Amino acid sequence: MKALLSGAPGGPETLELAETDAPVAGPGDILVRVRACAINYPDVLIIEDKYQFKPPRPFAPGGEIAGEVVAVGENVTGWTIGDRVIGACGWNGLAEVAVLPARNAFRLPDDRDFTEGAALLMTYGTSIHALWDRGKLKAGEILLVLGAAGGVGLAAVELGKARGARVIGAVSSEEKAQAVRDAGADDALVYPRGPLDKDASKALAEAIKSAVGKDGANVIYDPVGGDYAEPALRAIAWEGRYLVVGFPAGIPRLPLNLTLLKSCDVCGVFWGAFAARDPQANAAHVTELFSLWEAGKIAPKVSATFPLERAGEAIAALGARSAIGKLVVTLD
Repeated sequence: MKALLSGAPGGPETLELAETDAPVAGPGDILVRVRACAINYPDVLIIEDKYQFKPPRPFAPGGEIAGEVVAVGENVTGWTIGDRVIGACGWNGLAEVAVLPARNAFRLPDDRDFTEGAALLMTYGTSIHALWDRGKLKAGEILLVLGAAGGVGLAAVELGKARGARVIGAVSSEEKAQAVRDAGADDALVYPRGPLDKDASKALAEAIKSAVGKDGANVIYDPVGGDYAEPALRAIAWEGRYLVVGFPAGIPRLPLNLTLLKSCDVCGVFWGAFAARDPQANAAHVTELFSLWEAGKIAPKVSATFPLERAGEAIAALGARSAIGKLVVTLD
């Protein structure tokens, strides 16, 4: 089979399309003919050995796939050859065939295509866990989403509106701001590209305060980090919840005196660990996501597709923070 392999630590330019042996479904696994593989920020990190998991090389990046079951391992029930499936495989998704733990697999409805299906699970799974479980978002509250035009950002915008919140998206360009408004955000704020000096940080804090209103944001969803974290935290409401989702702009150092002054919580969000520790709760979230998808309240935004041989370009675009919504690699 063909796979896009990482043979040594490095950027997307180090990936090589190669022929390799197809994997075998072990106990508890299903084997999937991959039709689409979504690109996510962990793919940027994992090939550089900067992710929390370091698979043995050679391996293919790509942790979120959609396709058809071609084999079923021992001790697996409920799946048969030919079933349409989406799931989180961790890595090795950028290949013609991939192993998927059955506990991470969900049935793709017949009326949804593989490209959309591949773009659903990680972004919306992360965001629903963040907003429902960690942020305790309620109807009528104010939600500020940083990096709101990215995959998890747009998912958070849609889910926030589905929950009945007032949603403000913060982005780095007017093009991204329009994408956020199109996704249903009540307002969009364009912030400058970092790094931010002291004056720029103060100005951004004031701009965010103006956008969220005098009482501040009840929930702040931050998949960006870096110099944007402190200005956002300064705009949080009394007893607000600051959700730490990711760090493509760098790991910030928050002044903890702000958490005391606002009596607010800083909450880590690690969807993968949540899904592994509480698969029933995660499955309930996925069921809710399918219902929201069917009702038209959420819809994966795939801005571009790439063939397998050009998947490195998709990873590079995500690393450069230039993508809007999701990028998906398709395999026909």
